[in-house]
Amino acid sequence: MNVLLYIIIGMMAVVGGCWFIRHQRKLRLRAHLMQEAIRNRDFTFRMPTDGMFFGERAMQDTLNQLGETIRQQVNQSEVESWERLTRVLTHEIMNATAPITSISQSLLNRTDVKETPLEDGIRAIYETSQHLNNFVVNYRKMSELEKPVLGDVNLSSMIDDVSKAYPELMWELNVPTDLVVRADAGMLRQVLMNLTKNAIEAHAQKMVMEVIDDDKADDISLYIGNNGQPIPAENRQSLFVPFFTTKRGGSGIGLSLSRRMMMLQGGMLELAERPRQGCHTAFILKIIRCS
Repeated sequence: MNVLLYIIIGMMAVVGGCWFIRHQRKLRLRAHLMQEAIRNRDFTFRMPTDGMFFGERAMQDTLNQLGETIRQQVNQSEVESWERLTRVLTHEIMNATAPITSISQSLLNRTDVKETPLEDGIRAIYETSQHLNNFVVNYRKMSELEKPVLGDVNLSSMIDDVSKAYPELMWELNVPTDLVVRADAGMLRQVLMNLTKNAIEAHAQKMVMEVIDDDKADDISLYIGNNGQPIPAENRQSLFVPFFTTKRGGSGIGLSLSRRMMMLQGGMLELAERPRQGCHTAFILKIIRCS
């Protein structure tokens, strides 16, 4: 009897030891995957907590939340860096272009310049200086946003209003009619319209807006997808960089300005990692939930 008991205990120890080693290898793999994600500046990782002890589960939940916090801080730092650069460039470019624009415009009005070989060269100088002035004006849009006035906004009603402004698109909406968010109504509408205009410029025929709700979160996530031309992989990292654009005649300020407006409201605008079926491009809009 004692021999049988020892055998059972020994087998249990072997099984337990094998399970423990396998469990530790899984934990080591998790640590390696998180380390690689952070090294690649991907802070969206969320590791599952299935099969973990309560202490390990709490630690994994904390690490998942930490990744989200780091990502938000990185985005905030990038925006603040662009704002500092904005102020410097605005001052320097305006100082440089103002006299050039004024002098070239005066020369173009002179009778001894009109219809001479000099006219084309002076006009090129004038138009270039005007282009730089427009560049500065767009930069100022980034740094001179008014402080948002937050209020209760019915998200479904606002999205309905936006969809009616673009009847050429087919709309698929899944937003609770009673969902109220805390936002600046004007800024939020502008962000939704910017994303819709981008979709139209990408030749989309369909827009999808759906709430990805999490009752435990302080904010809601709005999925905004379209079936327009997909964003090339090499452009995804630069998508929110001011003045980065692949469109002819585009200003490259729409998405960076939209993200800035959302951050001022305590929200965020991000590119979705994996668009859902039927969508080629998608964004996630995070908005504060009304308590």
